[in-house]
Amino acid sequence: MNSISYHKKYKGKIGTELKSPIDNRSDLSLAYTPGVAEVSLELFKNPKSASMLSLKNNTIAVISDGSAVLGLGNIGAFGAIPVMEGKAALFKKFANVDAFPICLTTQDNEEIIKIVKSISPVFGGINLEDIEAPRCFEIEKRLVGELDIPVMHDDQHGTAVVVLAALINALKVVKKGKNVEIIINGSGAAGTAVTDLLLQYGFKNIVVCDSKGAIFTNRPDLNREKKELSKKTNKQFEKGNIHQLIRNKYVFIGLSKGNLINKSDVMLMKKGSIIFAMANPTPEILPEEAKLGGARIVATGRSDFNNQINNVLAFPGIFRGALDNKVRKITDKMLILAAVNLSKLVKKPTAEKIIPNPFEKGIVGAVASAIK
Repeated sequence: MNSISYHKKYKGKIGTELKSPIDNRSDLSLAYTPGVAEVSLELFKNPKSASMLSLKNNTIAVISDGSAVLGLGNIGAFGAIPVMEGKAALFKKFANVDAFPICLTTQDNEEIIKIVKSISPVFGGINLEDIEAPRCFEIEKRLVGELDIPVMHDDQHGTAVVVLAALINALKVVKKGKNVEIIINGSGAAGTAVTDLLLQYGFKNIVVCDSKGAIFTNRPDLNREKKELSKKTNKQFEKGNIHQLIRNKYVFIGLSKGNLINKSDVMLMKKGSIIFAMANPTPEILPEEAKLGGARIVATGRSDFNNQINNVLAFPGIFRGALDNKVRKITDKMLILAAVNLSKLVKKPTAEKIIPNPFEKGIVGAVASAIK
């Protein structure tokens, strides 16, 4: 069965279910009229009671404008539906969080912010998804500041948590520390967040590269976010393209496009290098070729290779913890602890096993325990 047939058979991946009984007239009078009027008046007087008296306590909105869907680019609201619905299904499957996909036909920042704020009374948290950079930074920042429920752009922070967890364990395998030389290719939503979280954790030798080459202080074409990156990275003012910058690096983290580097590039890296090639569906380099180039550890975003770095390891637990602990804002400190907890689930990391697979037990609990 191919994916089209799968979706046609089930006509979507999620639905709704009743949590309370409605089996007789008495139940009906409590769930709906006349009894529900009492609850409505209570929430009118005390809106904060919504987390106790309504679905708000366990419900997340998965919101996208379809501007940066997976590796497909700007395919709009309809193109985003299957992905956001899938995200909602994973919330339910792995963390028993009720989530609903909301795909917007606008890509105007102010409209998106207004819409999300307007629908926020129903939800206990907002998961932003597949919104292009740099617009995603402004949208998330504004919503975090203007809403009293947790807001997270998963492409940024979910990715960063799993990358950090995987890197912690990869460095255990090769017996290296935070002083390793890291090259990050991609400075969009994921690349920026990964860089920031690695810096917060204590990595210092990071160079970030975009499609035009190294990001460095005073490069004339940098936007606001890249200017901030330039202040915190590339302390040696390296210049050049990814093929030049990869020389003598120990860690390559790819959050960009497929088939970007080859085994000759990997051969320029330090011996026993670590490659995280996370472009989807085609990685920056396939594991077999990376190993031919001398890489010791290779991870991708794909489920058909070992060491899958996948957001599903992070976002269900992050929002489970946020909902259970009534967290208003998800902080970097929480995310770092979530990554550390996730890394500890692999008791004895090896080159072929640096991160749990999504179906292993304990993942949601380990991550959720950090969000409090």
